Amino acid sequence: MSVKIVEVDVDNEGRRLDNYLISYLKDIPKSKIYKIIRKGEIRVNSSRAKPDRKIKNGDLIRIPPNLNITKTSIKSIHIKQLENLKEKIIYEDKNYIVINKDAGIAVHGGSKNYIGIIDIARKIYGRNIDLCHRLDKNTSGCLVLAKNKQSAKHFNNLIKNRLVQKTYVCVLKGNIRKSIVVNRPVYKTKNSKSKEAHSKFEKIKNLKGFSVVKVKIFTGRTHQIRIHAAMIGHPIVFDNKYGDRVLNNNLDNKLKRRIALHSHHVRFKDQDSKIIDIKCKNPLDIDILIKSLH
Repeated sequence: MSVKIVEVDVDNEGRRLDNYLISYLKDIPKSKIYKIIRKGEIRVNSSRAKPDRKIKNGDLIRIPPNLNITKTSIKSIHIKQLENLKEKIIYEDKNYIVINKDAGIAVHGGSKNYIGIIDIARKIYGRNIDLCHRLDKNTSGCLVLAKNKQSAKHFNNLIKNRLVQKTYVCVLKGNIRKSIVVNRPVYKTKNSKSKEAHSKFEKIKNLKGFSVVKVKIFTGRTHQIRIHAAMIGHPIVFDNKYGDRVLNNNLDNKLKRRIALHSHHVRFKDQDSKIIDIKCKNPLDIDILIKSLH
């Protein structure tokens, strides 16, 4: 790779330099990106710049030569993966895509699974597409992607202001009453300040020793629903991290043994004040599990 000069466009106006480079140099580890910024190998308008510098439309960013792609690089994406993702698109406009994500595929590539949904989406739509939020690898359902940086920024602001409605369906151990509100932190930061987490569990129906539940989340902490479900004594079926492993192991081995959690509904208002309201029906494995527990 030779020296490259990249001109910042309107879509990336106001972004931090480090965030821009992380999205532009997708195959380069973050540690490497911060190292070349610190060493002055990245230049903005011919001058050294700090990671938190806000870039502007028309800025010229110098990308240094010989940025070697490491083992974290994305492997070749098979045409079947592209076709599968296209089949999962349930909404699309000029700014957003909503897909009905299958369980078993990660949204981001990683050390064990190099190819994630975002990698496949970028192969189809180009480098500017971004995740608006995340789902665990084994959680299915509604996943929103932005086609441009301004849309991603808008969605992020909605999340911060709790203006995105997200509802999940899950199968829990035990029978719950009609509604349970949980407003308890699920983890603490390094400086010991608790981060609040707020969930509402609403019974859809009780089964024989289990419940089908709708969960509304008002914050988006990692594993929030799973931890809150365990806190109230009704862990999610097949959740072996926070749940009841003995119970899980005793269930029918013919069932698909992935966590019984599905992102059912997402609703938000885009930057043009258009309401995007999408529901993803339960996948077959969730319906089979519910039927088997009657």
